Amino acid sequence: MLRSFSGACVRRVIDRSRACVPEHAHDWPVLSLFVIGSYLNETEVGEKFISGPSAVFYRAGARHRNTTAAVGFEQIEIEFDPSWLGRRLLPRPPVNLWVGGRVGREARYLAHACQTEACEDRLRAALQRFLEGAARQPEPEPAGWISTITRRLREDTALKISDLAAQACRHPSWVGAVYRHATGEGLQETAARFRVESAARLLRETAEPLSSIALDAGFCDQSHMNRTFRRVLGRSPAAIREDRRDFRHTHPV
Repeated sequence: MLRSFSGACVRRVIDRSRACVPEHAHDWPVLSLFVIGSYLNETEVGEKFISGPSAVFYRAGARHRNTTAAVGFEQIEIEFDPSWLGRRLLPRPPVNLWVGGRVGREARYLAHACQTEACEDRLRAALQRFLEGAARQPEPEPAGWISTITRRLREDTALKISDLAAQACRHPSWVGAVYRHATGEGLQETAARFRVESAARLLRETAEPLSSIALDAGFCDQSHMNRTFRRVLGRSPAAIREDRRDFRHTHPV
């Protein structure tokens, strides 16, 4: 539990790699904010594989289940009494899913605020602004070359923008800005997140020394890994290693 207020609670939820979270629902509405990892989200409105900046809103009683991918999954959940937030702001559908784009970017900012902001009024105001913004006209689906670049970057986080642009047959000076607009994060941010995801899984699920994990995950050295973890997660690799005590109860896939 990160924060607990009179009508809301904020918690960090961590799932190990290749685990299945059984179907469940909540008594209050819940907003789930992506932090790192990948997972298959299954709800009454369909299935969606999620692996980047995103948010999912579940109304009270909306049933859902998750199956995590090879790097595990970390999220921030905000569960709240509708009267604490303001009922007019609640989305009407039982499940709302926002992936990438402006809302994905705002979800990243809100997840950070949940981990650093201790003032109830400011955090509630940030949640209200997020839901108001997310309710605006949805953005179009990103072009197919965006997923091509993301896949190549996951395969090799050391690739340069010129290499990625060539893969997508696009001009390098244009690719970076369009990618950020479509996904909610820049190319360098995505590369850093992929390295952190790989290292976090090893930290949480193996006993390998930190120096070996840093090299395996694509960092220059352990110091580079430490700095990147602080920037992406706001925590040190040593703190991430302790997360194994807090894995959510799941079933193996």
